Amino acid sequence: MPMATGNQTRITEFILMSFSSLPSEIQTLLFVVFLTIYLVTLLGNSLIILVTLADPMLQSPMYFFLRNLSFIEIGFNVVVVPKMLGTLMAKDISISFLGCATQMYFFLFFGVAECFLLATMAYDRYVAICNPLHYPVIMNQETRVRLAAASWFPGFPVSTLSTTWTFSFPFCANNKVNHFFCDNPPVVRLVCADTSRFEVYAIVGTILVVMIPCLLILCSYTLIAASILKIPSAKGKQKAFSTCSSHLLVVSLFYVSLSLTYFRPTSKNSESKKMLSLSYSVVTPMLNPIIYSLRNNEVKNALSRTFHKALALRKVML
Repeated sequence: MPMATGNQTRITEFILMSFSSLPSEIQTLLFVVFLTIYLVTLLGNSLIILVTLADPMLQSPMYFFLRNLSFIEIGFNVVVVPKMLGTLMAKDISISFLGCATQMYFFLFFGVAECFLLATMAYDRYVAICNPLHYPVIMNQETRVRLAAASWFPGFPVSTLSTTWTFSFPFCANNKVNHFFCDNPPVVRLVCADTSRFEVYAIVGTILVVMIPCLLILCSYTLIAASILKIPSAKGKQKAFSTCSSHLLVVSLFYVSLSLTYFRPTSKNSESKKMLSLSYSVVTPMLNPIIYSLRNNEVKNALSRTFHKALALRKVML
């Protein structure tokens, strides 16, 4: 709640408006839908992590990076969804000042990490298709660990700088965040100070964080496409393309929803922005393990082997 201190107002908590403008029946329906998505996301990504760790056939660099992506997707959901479910069902719409800052920090961290990890996964596919004979040497254990670390690292300075700068501003008496989580733009709107310089830096930073990985992905797939076109047989082309089709679909879903949310002109319809935010922060993390499972025979076979081993172990224990 706001506390007056002299001529300033010190905010001790924020109010997440979430979907409070919708009828209670719709909010109950959304709770059921989002809870289902949340559980499917946790289950699907946890299965990907466990299977790629346990199955000896899934120890290639591609599955190492896929495991990292699943960790990020779980992080995305844990940061955003539980509090959103609380606002929908328990009507617990308040979040402490520190809680809001923490949520923003980790949301930015996982978002930046995913942007760079998707670029790293594109580079992995480039090496696998364009330099197949040297792939095991180039993408050795040390290299893949370094690439994964390089993907995770940018999230630390970006989230630290952005969150620290945002919450160093003085806030007005209005503490209502018109969103279902503490995203940067709706929180900055509550600031009682000139934020023009911050907003310029934020826009430039967002463009760099999004565009640099995006350009790396485009370069990788341009070279991949050129290499695939040189393959003489249609079967060979199809096999080469199938190894990166899942990644392409995941990249498309993530970047399209992200761009529509942060790079389209400012709209008075905040509800539409909330729905777009749901697409990359809630829905996409659920779809990623499904996409990789349905479109990848190795993952499907590994899941089947793991399931049968679990059944056999249960029979032995009984």
